[in-house]
Amino acid sequence: MRRYAVARSLFGPTTLRQALEVFGFVQADPIRAPARAQDLTLRHRVAGYRAGDLDRRYAELDVHEDVFVNYGFVTGAVQALMHPRGRMNRWPGGAGRRVNALLEFVRERGVVHPREVDAHFSHGTVTNYWGGSSNATTHLLDALHYRGRLRVVRREAGIRIYTTHEHSTDRIDAAVRRARLDALVDVVVRTYAPLPSPSLAMLVRRLRYAVPQWQKDLSAALLRARGRLGRERIDDLDWYFPADESRADDPPNQVRLLAPFDPIVWDRRRFEMLWGWPYRFEAYTPAAKRRFGYYALPLLWQDRVVGWGNVTVQNGAMRVDLGFIAARPRGRVFKRELDEEIDRLRSFLSIDGTVSE
Repeated sequence: MRRYAVARSLFGPTTLRQALEVFGFVQADPIRAPARAQDLTLRHRVAGYRAGDLDRRYAELDVHEDVFVNYGFVTGAVQALMHPRGRMNRWPGGAGRRVNALLEFVRERGVVHPREVDAHFSHGTVTNYWGGSSNATTHLLDALHYRGRLRVVRREAGIRIYTTHEHSTDRIDAAVRRARLDALVDVVVRTYAPLPSPSLAMLVRRLRYAVPQWQKDLSAALLRARGRLGRERIDDLDWYFPADESRADDPPNQVRLLAPFDPIVWDRRRFEMLWGWPYRFEAYTPAAKRRFGYYALPLLWQDRVVGWGNVTVQNGAMRVDLGFIAARPRGRVFKRELDEEIDRLRSFLSIDGTVSE
C-alpha cells in the first residue's frame, strides 16, 4: 500500500494542464520556503516546471482559485460541481445593498484590485478569521468569491484581482445532487488515495467547505463511496482507492523533497501508518519548539520518507539542511539521487548559486 501510494501519485512528468486535470485540485499556501506549496507539488508532476508557472499561466488554463477540502486551485469541471453555493442573494442586515453596488462596480470596471474597490466604497473594517482587523471591502470580496459571484483572474504581488462570475442556474434535483457529491468524492479519492477508512471519512466531511449547501448529504455520500470504491483490508483496517485503477509499478530509485501539503504526505494519520513516524508542519510552531524546522520538506527515497529538508535561498545561493528520522541512507545510489534532486530544485527555483548541504 505504501508503494502504491507513492507510485500512483508521482505519475510521469506531463503538461501543467494535464497534471491539473489528473488531480482536479491542488492545495495552495502563501508561504515561500523556498517556494509556495502549489509550485512544490506541481514540480514533481510537470515536465520542466519552474516556480511561479501556475501563476504565469493561470489565465490560459481552465483553473480557478476556490475552496475544496482546503483552499487551492480547482479545474473548471470541479468548480462546476460545487456551485452555486446555497442561496446566493441572502445577506444579513444591509449587506445586500452593498453587495449589489459592489457587483455593479466590478461589472463596470471589468477587472478590479481590492484597493480600487475600497477607495470607491470605504466600508471600514471587520474582525477577520484570525482575530485581527481586515478591510471590510476585502472581507466582502472574499465572501462574494466564496459564493461564486466573483472569480480570481490573476494575482498582483500576491493580491487577488477579481472579475464577476456566474454559474449555471439549472435546477438541481436530488438525483443531480447525489451525482455531484459522488463526483466530488471521486476527486478527493483520485487526489489522496489510497485512504484508510478514517481518512476517507475525514476528507468527505471536509467537503462541507466545498458544498456547504449540501452538508447534510455528506454522510450518505460517504456510505455510497464505501460501496463503490476499490477496497483492501490490512490489519483490520479498510483502505480505499479508485475501483477501476490498476496498481502502479514500484516507485523508481529517486529522492524527492515534497511539499508539506503534497498529496503523498498531506494526511498525517496515513503518514504515520505508512512511514512509522510523526511528521509535523511547524511554520506556526514557536521556533524553540520545532523539531523539523520552519518549512520542513519531507524527504522521500524510493517508497520511504526517511527524513526532511529545510531549503533557504540567500544572495543567489541555495542551502539545503537535511535531517533523518534514523540513519542517513548509505550508498552511492542515494547520494547520486540526492544530488540530482537538489539540482532539480535549483533549476526549479532558477538559481545558479552554489548549494550547501
